[in-house]
Amino acid sequence: MDNKDSIYEESLKVHELHRGVLEVASKVSLDDVHDLSIDYTPGVAEPCRVIRADPDKVYKYTSKGNFVAVVTDGSAVLGLGDIGAYAAMPVMEGKSILFKNLGGIDAFPICLDTKDTDEIIKTVKHIAPTFGGINLEDISAPRCFEIEEKLRQELDIPVFHDDQHGTAVVVYAGLINALKIVGKDIRNTRVVINGAGAAGAAIALMLIRAGVRDMVICDSRGILCQSRVEGMNSMKFMLAGLTNINGLMGGLEIAMQGADVFIGVSVGGIVSKDMVRSMASDPIIFAMANPVPEIMPEDAMDAGARVVATGRSDYPNQVNNVLGFPGIFRGALDTRATDINIDMKMAAARALAGLIEDEELDDKHILPGPLDKRVVPVIATAVAEASVRSGAARVTPHPDEVARHAREMVQHIKLHNK
Repeated sequence: MDNKDSIYEESLKVHELHRGVLEVASKVSLDDVHDLSIDYTPGVAEPCRVIRADPDKVYKYTSKGNFVAVVTDGSAVLGLGDIGAYAAMPVMEGKSILFKNLGGIDAFPICLDTKDTDEIIKTVKHIAPTFGGINLEDISAPRCFEIEEKLRQELDIPVFHDDQHGTAVVVYAGLINALKIVGKDIRNTRVVINGAGAAGAAIALMLIRAGVRDMVICDSRGILCQSRVEGMNSMKFMLAGLTNINGLMGGLEIAMQGADVFIGVSVGGIVSKDMVRSMASDPIIFAMANPVPEIMPEDAMDAGARVVATGRSDYPNQVNNVLGFPGIFRGALDTRATDINIDMKMAAARALAGLIEDEELDDKHILPGPLDKRVVPVIATAVAEASVRSGAARVTPHPDEVARHAREMVQHIKLHNK
């Protein structure tokens, strides 16, 4: 049995032993009748009356401001694909404990037994009063784009599809530091993205916002261009209009010729050494297909890559969404933000990149480790500041207060777990 098989087997045993990995805990005691009267009836009637008179008081007298719904339809779960709502539950539980242990955020799995776009939107709208934020998870493209966009328009709390924006934030952070190593300006680099689904689209839009002017995007049928008909959808047509300024046509091997950066969010084994050799000098490779990258790091380095990142924990430079979403939501919740907008996401990426000091930056260290305790307070602070500046915030805590709150919430979880 290899290491991967042993991890799978151990995970199965842990989930069986605990009947899942998530629980709900009380913040208050329930030791006697007096506690019962205060925590529940008749005392609970008073906060109900106060909130009815002023709905904004729900943030003062309930846990809404620290609740996040982790919503999926099970249609695009990890590398497992469309496995449905029941089978998605372990992943959503796992995501919830990451929210809790890393960001001090109470997150709940909401696994919906429907793939109907309108039904998902309607259901999330109906449950929204309970939550301070909505984390959409593992919903297939292109439906995920419409679901997120409509919910963002119709709800007054943050709606964040982590497969899109969490990935984009961490990729941009890693790329900031990788470009420092090779001494290239993001505005003068040619970027190739392979994969035009949720992650690929969000990465493309963020990097365009960051200054990339020459980008080519490929999907399983080749380079996106507006003259192409096969395999296109509204998002791909939009991306095609923003990219491919030289009008390239053909497959990935054409796109990669002369490119400075390759970003893969697709399938394993599709990039050859010759493709890497065809790139510009000191190429940067982000091969993030899991568990098998588009090209294995040793092969990419052998072909001349200067910096290589993957989604795997057994290689340097792991690009892991856990570096993004806990701190992003912490900053959004602490400002009672109405949205997680592009300014907040860009701030998160730059803050994450900034955690790697110049003296510790090298080709095997462009991002902090996934469990680095510095990450959440730093990102939460940057996101909160951007929330205030951009007008998304409904309250304006001092940045130091946001950082302190993030550290205290995580420390509280550690003490509770002991």
